[in-house]
Amino acid sequence: MTVLTAELYDERGDELQSVPLQFQTIGGRAQFSGPIRTVTCFEDNALLKSILSTPGHGAVLVIDGGGSLNSALMGDMIADLAIANGWSGAIINGAVRDRIAIGALDLGVKALGSNPRKSSKTGAGTADTVVEIAGVVFTPGRTVYCDEDGILVER
Repeated sequence: MTVLTAELYDERGDELQSVPLQFQTIGGRAQFSGPIRTVTCFEDNALLKSILSTPGHGAVLVIDGGGSLNSALMGDMIADLAIANGWSGAIINGAVRDRIAIGALDLGVKALGSNPRKSSKTGAGTADTVVEIAGVVFTPGRTVYCDEDGILVER
């Protein structure tokens, strides 16, 4: 079932938060939604890779990379892991790499941009905590809706 964010906002209005930051649609699946899982990591993708290696059950991983475009938090190999483990998609407050390969995958991915540089791999960060991006609160377990128009989050 396709859920268009503009129609959903018309129906539910203030029950939803609209993300004002202009994320780019990068994954091959432009429309995706699911329960929120979160990870906070800055220029380090080991923790998010570990999470995406576990069963996703249709969830969307919201990755707060602090808005850094200095290195990529997701590439095609991590995106493949997400698909293999049943994740619906990822919202990355940061950069990706392998844009063309990710664009060919059946995975929803939104990110700020791209950078071919790899991130570090120390495992620093936190998982499944409340994350705030551009004034919008992402609470684990609530639902996020994404399409070409943007991102809506249940309050």
